[in-house]
Order: sequence, then structure tokens, then C-alpha cells
Amino acid sequence: MTPFSSKKTPIRVAVTGAAGNIGYALLFRIASGHMFGADQPVALNLIEIEPGMAALKGVAMELDDCAFPLLTEVVQTSDMSVGFKDVDWALLVGSVPRKQGMERADLLGINGKVFVGQGKAINDFAKPSVRVLVVGNPCNTNALIAMKSAPSIPDDQFFAMTRLDENRAKSQLAQKAGVPVAQVSELCVWGNHSPSMYPDFENAKIGRSQVTDSILDQSWLRDTFVPTVGQRGKAIIEARGASSAASAANAVVDTVRDLSNPTRGDLHSVCVCSTGEYGTPVGIITSLPIKVDGAGKWRVVEGIKLSAYAKEQIAASNKELLEERELAFGQLGLSIS
Repeated sequence: MTPFSSKKTPIRVAVTGAAGNIGYALLFRIASGHMFGADQPVALNLIEIEPGMAALKGVAMELDDCAFPLLTEVVQTSDMSVGFKDVDWALLVGSVPRKQGMERADLLGINGKVFVGQGKAINDFAKPSVRVLVVGNPCNTNALIAMKSAPSIPDDQFFAMTRLDENRAKSQLAQKAGVPVAQVSELCVWGNHSPSMYPDFENAKIGRSQVTDSILDQSWLRDTFVPTVGQRGKAIIEARGASSAASAANAVVDTVRDLSNPTRGDLHSVCVCSTGEYGTPVGIITSLPIKVDGAGKWRVVEGIKLSAYAKEQIAASNKELLEERELAFGQLGLSIS
């Protein structure tokens, strides 16, 4: 067998919270080629807080022991100036989880400070072409904070993740209809990555038919399906005693892969900076349906018809994002404009 070789320049990827559960599930997928392809070398910049550095060393040892042909370098650091140096992608996975007795305002304030610092470091040390995907919750507002803290990086290079919610929604519809999940398409999750999100079953398809032609129970779609998707993360915590990790890491891979390649067919749910599409408030990070062209540029899919019910659900989720922005920016002293 001929040894693997590639003349491609490695893609350098920074991952925060790299020793955490999601980071641990994610790194081996990146290093093995699932994110960027079987012939694309990668270099990993693993970022942790100082107390996590010992665990990070163990993760790096395991990456070594896998002998991934595509993995050219592993950097371990708690210094953001090192961690974000010359990166092509910054995957902001780490954040402080909500603990018992902690109010939403507390979480926004604590994590907001973290993402201000990360945004500044990305601005100062990453490549100008860097793309940033925020996974740590509340991911929409954290992405907005990082974006505002990185004025040299274009707004359209910042994203937050609702692909896990899209995947969850497709799975729920497939199970209800008794079909393989691959038959479910054109499903966008709109709004905030929170229980207020809206998985748009009215425009989704099963095979070539509308979901509403295959699943006739409107009560189930509105009163069971929608809240089940919104509360799925909570249900997993209750079931396994810990938050989603492998499925979240899988959704990170899906998101970056689909943002890196031309879209063929299906649309994708991604949180991006709104410019007013579908009546969304300008300047928030909200989930919209997107596609990527052959030049690697993403665009919001136009022409989707939304019912009065859908518009009401989406507006409520975006109202929540406006409230989060006001609360977090007030605590951090950031300007909304």
C-alpha cells in the first residue's frame, strides 16, 4: 500500500473546551477526515482553561496514538494568542454550563465575558479569512458577542449552531412517518437555539411530498413535535445525567462540512447575522435556511412561504434573541449599533 501523502496545505482548526465531552467526541472526527475530506490535512490548536490542561494532554496523547495520516500538528495551550494564531476555523465549543440556581442573566454575563475575550483574540491573531462557529450556549448570543468583539473579521464569517436541532427534528419526523431519516429534507430550524426555536415542518418534505401530506396529525406536529425538538437537550440530560456530546460533535462536523462545500439539493439550518431576511431583526445571530455556492459563499434561501403560525413562532424566538442581546450587552457594556 502506498503511504498517504497530500500536497494540500493543512487547514488549521482551533477548538476551545477541547478536553470537554463535546471536544473529545469532535477532535477524532476532524483528525480522521470526516469534516474536511479524506485528502485534506488538518492541524489542531487545542485550547483549554488552565485547570483542564492535564486532561488536554491525555487527549493529545490519544490523538497521537491514533496515528491519523491527515493530522499534521497538535498544539496544546491555554493562551488564546497561541490558540487562535493563523487559524482557518475557530470552533468555540467551551462555555460555562448553567448550574442549579443560576439565572439566565447570570449565564449570559459569565459566558459573555469569555466570548468577548475570544472574539478579541480571534480578531488579533486568526487569519482574516477565519470562520467562527459557536457551539457553547447560549450560542446565538455568544456568537454575536464574539462577532462584535472582532471588528476586523466580516460578520458573515460568524455562525452559531442549530444543525443538532435540525438533525433531531428530521429524526423525529422520520420515526413518526416510519421512513429512513434520509428521506426527510428541506427542514429549517428558525430562530434561537433554545426551547423557543421553530422546526419548520410545514415546508419540510418526506420523499417528494410535504411532511403535512405524510403526517396528517396537525395536533402532533404542533403540540408534540415542535416542543419535543425544543426540549430534546433537556430530555437527554434527564436520561443520561449529562448533556449531549456525541450528537453535538456530529452536528459540528455536519455544519462545517456543509459550509465548506457547495450545497447539492437540501438546505441547511445555520445561525447567521441577519440583514432582515424574512422580517428578522437586523443584526442578531438567528437561524435561517442557507445554501453554499460553488465559490464557497453562503446565502439565505429565498422564497420560502411561511404560514401565519410559522411567522408567529419565528417572531417569538427572535424576540427572545433581542432580549438576550439587550441583557448581555448591557452587562458587558457593548454597543448594539
